[in-house]
Amino acid sequence: MDRPDLRASDEDRERVVRCLERHTSAGRLSLDEHADRVERALCARTHGELASILADLPAEPAAAAPAGPTATHQLVVAFLIAGVTLAVLAALLLLR
Repeated sequence: MDRPDLRASDEDRERVVRCLERHTSAGRLSLDEHADRVERALCARTHGELASILADLPAEPAAAAPAGPTATHQLVVAFLIAGVTLAVLAALLLLR
């Protein structure tokens, strides 16, 4: 951040908390360190204070946009195909 004295928003604090969660699950922080840093993040007033909480952790790579359909999208399509198939089979059985 170019201006560490700028006031942080709730969204800024939440972003840092999510980042801390990822670093904890990767094994970089103990649960005690995580709890301490989350408390500091939620009380932070400026971008500089938030930056100091993450200063000794590696930067996270930027999230890339998904290349293809998401798993949820694929499931929805699969259920739609299954539903249409069942409807066609039910119609064929009723016509007999």
